[in-house]
Amino acid sequence: MGAVLVAASAAVAVAEPADPLVGSPGLGDPYYPMDGNGGYYVRHYDIGIDYDPPTHQLVGKARIEATAQQGLKAFNLDFNGPPVRKVLVNGQPAGFDRNGEHELTLTPAQTLVPLLPFTVEVEYEGPVSESKSGKGWAFLPSGGAVVAGQPHSARSWYPLNDTLANRATFTLTVSVPEEWDAVSIGEKTKDTVEHGRHIVTWESKDEVLGYLTMMAIDKFSYLEGERKPEGKRERIPLLSAFSPGAKDKREYERRLPEIIEFIEDLYGPYPFLNAGGVFLDLGLAASLETQTRPVYADWAGLATVVHEITHQWWGDSTSIQQWADICLNECFAEYTASYLWPERKNGADVDKMYRDTIARHRDDAQYWRVPLHDAGRGHEFESVYDRGPLFMHALRRQLGDQTFFAAVRDFYLGHERRSTSMAEFCTFIQTKSATRLDGFFDAWLHGTTMPAEQYLFAGALSVK
Repeated sequence: MGAVLVAASAAVAVAEPADPLVGSPGLGDPYYPMDGNGGYYVRHYDIGIDYDPPTHQLVGKARIEATAQQGLKAFNLDFNGPPVRKVLVNGQPAGFDRNGEHELTLTPAQTLVPLLPFTVEVEYEGPVSESKSGKGWAFLPSGGAVVAGQPHSARSWYPLNDTLANRATFTLTVSVPEEWDAVSIGEKTKDTVEHGRHIVTWESKDEVLGYLTMMAIDKFSYLEGERKPEGKRERIPLLSAFSPGAKDKREYERRLPEIIEFIEDLYGPYPFLNAGGVFLDLGLAASLETQTRPVYADWAGLATVVHEITHQWWGDSTSIQQWADICLNECFAEYTASYLWPERKNGADVDKMYRDTIARHRDDAQYWRVPLHDAGRGHEFESVYDRGPLFMHALRRQLGDQTFFAAVRDFYLGHERRSTSMAEFCTFIQTKSATRLDGFFDAWLHGTTMPAEQYLFAGALSVK
């Protein structure tokens, strides 16, 4: 692997607090250094939400089960939601202070002991506001709401350790007026009406990153089914929800078993216990691969569904270590949706697609200016959807189909439910090639101009 790639993936250190009994307020992601918090690791979130659609009023209670990794007389959570009313640590009242953009600093009554579990309960209440950045709340035409977004959104509705380094199991109970409904990730384990309130509980036994959780409130209709892999007893329950204006999207979810089978053939068994989707009647800027149940904007079509379901492997199961590595998620998802699905399902000539795209952008310096890897904060999503599939196709032709598909499957299976980096991926791929790939990777991942012809038309692409 080239030194440039390794250097680009190195973490930026965040200075530890001078007091060794105070957890770090950030974990040092190069783009978002204040994301996450030091001193503990969360094992489970149990979130209770009472929401009133007409007033957007939210009452929340979060119970967090964690383990101290050091002695802690103070530590932080990430939260920029409604005002906090009360905090308990291990059942005792704790001091709290809100500071920075999203820091909730807690001071327990007694110092937490290293390696021992502890609990935090946070109660909060107030109206929520629609996010202008697409990284939090959005209000639906029906009067409902959805909260989802990347790279951050969870912190706008519950306190958490909001980092790529902490997965946890997740339970959400939502109470809404009885004519409304609520959807989240995982399995629905409770659905009742009590005293004029519709109460729904969703539970994810699969560990999940914060940005891959979501909540949607609307007057949903549902499509249910299951995917039963051949030769296996395990079934995957399928449950998809549709806003009143999104019922025409059912045709895409009816193909969900087919889509899952297609991606399983490429990368390995579906990684989670549940699957489905939430289709909204709202023009969100982006659909999102929330774990087990992606959120879809009103413009989403079949290709979007294939893209977001591919993320269940690349992004949700195998996750990235830093946001600079986002191509590893998006480049695979978009290549699968825009190249592999059309090729294998419809017989598309993907070499011609690739060549036509290169031809259209030969003289377009703007198209090539943002690198695929380590694009910079605020630019991480600018090139991965367009140029990511080109990189993947050039790599496929460089290695040959047999080597490429075996290598990416092996890499995924070796990193299932783990975090990884683009540097690690490139190092692994190099072990599968007799040809040095330093120049290829540097041109495609770090270049800000069109790659040289030898890298554009690698392997079989060199034959016209």
